[in-house]
Amino acid sequence: MMKYTLTILFCLSSFFSPLADPKNFLSDNDIDFTKLLKPVPHHAKFIDPDYFIWGGSMVKGDDEKYHLFYSRWKKEYGHNAWLTRSEIAHAIAETPTGPYKHHQVVLPLRDLKYWDGGTTHNPTVHKFGNKYYLYYMGNTGDGKVIKGFNWSHRNNQRIGVAISDSPYGPWQRSDKPLIDVSKDNQAYDALMVSNPTIAQRVDGTFVLVYKSVAKLKPLPGGGPVVHMVATSKYPDNGFIKHPDPIFTAKGEKFPAEDPFIWQQNGKLWAIVKDMQGVFTKAGRSLALFESQNGIDWQLAKKPLVSTLEINWQEDGVKKVSHLERPQLYLENGKPSVLFCAADETRDHSFNVHIPLYQ
Repeated sequence: MMKYTLTILFCLSSFFSPLADPKNFLSDNDIDFTKLLKPVPHHAKFIDPDYFIWGGSMVKGDDEKYHLFYSRWKKEYGHNAWLTRSEIAHAIAETPTGPYKHHQVVLPLRDLKYWDGGTTHNPTVHKFGNKYYLYYMGNTGDGKVIKGFNWSHRNNQRIGVAISDSPYGPWQRSDKPLIDVSKDNQAYDALMVSNPTIAQRVDGTFVLVYKSVAKLKPLPGGGPVVHMVATSKYPDNGFIKHPDPIFTAKGEKFPAEDPFIWQQNGKLWAIVKDMQGVFTKAGRSLALFESQNGIDWQLAKKPLVSTLEINWQEDGVKKVSHLERPQLYLENGKPSVLFCAADETRDHSFNVHIPLYQ
């Protein structure tokens, strides 16, 4: 009888253990993001009537305020002007989910003779040591705002980093990209490189994942569109490229986009935009990957992060046309807020800050 009693007590304790609570799914090796997304309060929507607002990345400052770095361009230019008129700006809030208030433009357009003179876009901000690092895509080109796709600017996308002692700046920009295209015309990143994301491994070294386009398909679009990895001992120089693409899917020439990577409990994780649902089987969505070293990536056991919907605290679940550019704010080493670019139509866009159970 005692044996059966102990068995029942053990089962009950397992059922009511912290790992059974959705708030603790981040402690599990099999993260289930669908159980971590909290309802979103209205103040966690950053929108401007005069600007398209796209991907936002946040860092906590020494002043205990929360600093959001985001892409914006004037609404009058149309959606595709992200290629030719985007600038990276800075907003500030008292809490991680906002409300955020615009403070200043930190990486404005500059002369087109510079590699990033035409656009600064898709930031991801980190604090390593005592300095702040703002990684971004920059480009140059003919400077023309057109309704269609400006391929001169698209194919001149490169990756840079601006550095500051404070989130308030000043930010030191470089006249050379941090990651440039490869000279080998057969390389997967021979045409353009974009959308950086970076994490520090437990050994102190850095892994940078980036989007790349090859010249193996007809120009001007090129292709395939894949992601690649570069590693370094330092956050701002010395990156060595690894030749093999990641986040790939057989038969797909553009399976994923917009990765965000982070290190948690010795393992590296990535959230990516699943372009067609080849990873989540849920249509266009956000998908989860994992890695032991940041170079070799596998689809997570529970790959779905979110479908194209937002669960608003006041209004319930609403569909969106796009939910992209995932970026995480980590509190005490665990994801606390998921930042995404979103829109309901291509006429306007905003950033949403989704609180997470921890």
